[in-house]
Amino acid sequence: MGTIALAAGDKAPNFKLESDLGVLSRTALLGKPYVVYFYPKDDTAGCTKQAIDFTAAAKKFEKLGVFVMGVSKDSLASHEKFRAKHKLKIALGSDPDIKMAKGWDVWGEKTLYGRKYRGMERATFLVNAKGVIAEAWHKVKVPGHVEAVLEKAKNL
Repeated sequence: MGTIALAAGDKAPNFKLESDLGVLSRTALLGKPYVVYFYPKDDTAGCTKQAIDFTAAAKKFEKLGVFVMGVSKDSLASHEKFRAKHKLKIALGSDPDIKMAKGWDVWGEKTLYGRKYRGMERATFLVNAKGVIAEAWHKVKVPGHVEAVLEKAKNL
C-alpha cells in the first residue's frame, strides 16, 4: 500500500496466477469485465462473509457477463478446502509470493491491536472489458460491499 493507490481510470496491472479454475491472467480476461477482490486469509470471519456474499450474487454478476475472483496468498489446497466448506461459486486465486498483491498495491503495513505487520488490504477492483479499472474500493468493510460492486457493474 504505497503512495498511489490504483483508482478508476487506471489500467489494470498485469497479473498471472494459479486459481482453483486454472491459470488466470489479465491477458486471458481481456475483452471481459471482471471483479478482483483481495482478502487477507481463507476461512476467517470477514473473508468468509465476503466470499459467501460474492457467491450469493454470482448469478447476478454472471448475467452481467462479469467474472469474479478473490485473491489471497493462501495456497490452492487452502482455497479448495475454503470453497468446499462454504460452497463457494467464485474463482479463488493463489498469490503466495504476493506478486499480484504488490502489483495492485494492496500489500503493506497494517495494524491489529496496536501491533504493526505486513498484510493484504481488503480491496476490490471492478475492471471493464478494455482492462481499465472502472471502480476501486480500498479498506473495504464487508457489510453491503458486494451490493455496491454489483450496482457499479450494471453500469459497465
